Amino acid sequence: MVNAEQLIEDIRHLARDAGQAILRYYASSDTRQAVAWKENASPLTMADQDAHTVIADGLHRLTPDIPVLSEEGDIPEYDARRDWTRFWLVDPLDGTKEFTKGIGEFTVNIALIEHGAPTMGVIYAPVLDLMYWARAGAGSWREDRGATPERVYSGDRPATGGRIIVQSRSHPSSELEAYLATIQVQERISLGSSLKFCWVADGRADLYPRFGPTMEWDVAAGDCIYRESARDGRRQTPFTYNKRELRNGSFVLGA
Repeated sequence: MVNAEQLIEDIRHLARDAGQAILRYYASSDTRQAVAWKENASPLTMADQDAHTVIADGLHRLTPDIPVLSEEGDIPEYDARRDWTRFWLVDPLDGTKEFTKGIGEFTVNIALIEHGAPTMGVIYAPVLDLMYWARAGAGSWREDRGATPERVYSGDRPATGGRIIVQSRSHPSSELEAYLATIQVQERISLGSSLKFCWVADGRADLYPRFGPTMEWDVAAGDCIYRESARDGRRQTPFTYNKRELRNGSFVLGA
């Protein structure tokens, strides 16, 4: 395997390439809203498929010995992947609903899973030209519109004035409202895609509660970025990977 520091740079470039592929469709409402529907009733666009191709081809070129599990690829049955100790976990276009509505909060998510935990993660929001990334032991970082990368940290805000909550723009729930009624809330921020993980990781928000299903590829890159955002050690999260069923349960990140 290539040097880890070089690999994270290569993955960052790959995320940007996928973002450029997505933006070619985003520029036109006709191509942006050309939506098909998958068996689970989630939307699929040509942008999803092209971004998947860019990422899958790039990962196979960079690390031909590491399998790729992508939301838009062929997902192997559990018996075929149960012994994987290392694999790429990819959501080529996270936040397809925001994409089709012309809301620029969608992201490209790429994570490396090793022995059940994320050790690299890259999230890129192409419309915002905003990138977050992390790798095990090297911290979490943000690059905003080509500015000098800045290390980010979570959990530095005092809780005395109430908590800043980041929540899903597209998935409200009665369970969320019930949970928020039990804590002191200063502000609620609605966002699409995995940017919610990033807002907690860089201290803009305190908590990200999610009471509804997500898939492993939805959370892996953001999970890595949050885990590495501590000033000392690593943050803890409830996520596990390469489960028989790739679905996650409810969670509160940052609690």
